[in-house]
Amino acid sequence: MSDTSKMPRYEVLWPLARRAVKDITLNRRFADNGAKRIGFIWDYMFRGNDMFPLLQAGLAEKYPGSTFVPYEHFGNVHGHDEREVLAALPDRLREAKLDAVVVGVGA
Repeated sequence: MSDTSKMPRYEVLWPLARRAVKDITLNRRFADNGAKRIGFIWDYMFRGNDMFPLLQAGLAEKYPGSTFVPYEHFGNVHGHDEREVLAALPDRLREAKLDAVVVGVGA
């Protein structure tokens, strides 16, 4: 039997912190694969101009007949006028009468 009194002793902290945000309820998925109206929002960083056409093609295949509102319609949510763009965003989304929005934030 070994003498544990001479072994180093370490304090251990729990690696998980308390949750800082509350859980939210997600919207339901589409009930069918019919045509949808889908918008795109982007912060003009990290290849959204490459990714959104690919996402749009996949969504158009899954939801034939869908229409898409490009990210240019909503403005740059991370640009010099981002406060104005974000303040106007709820109204612009309502006006666009979308079924869904794809938001791309570069990292």
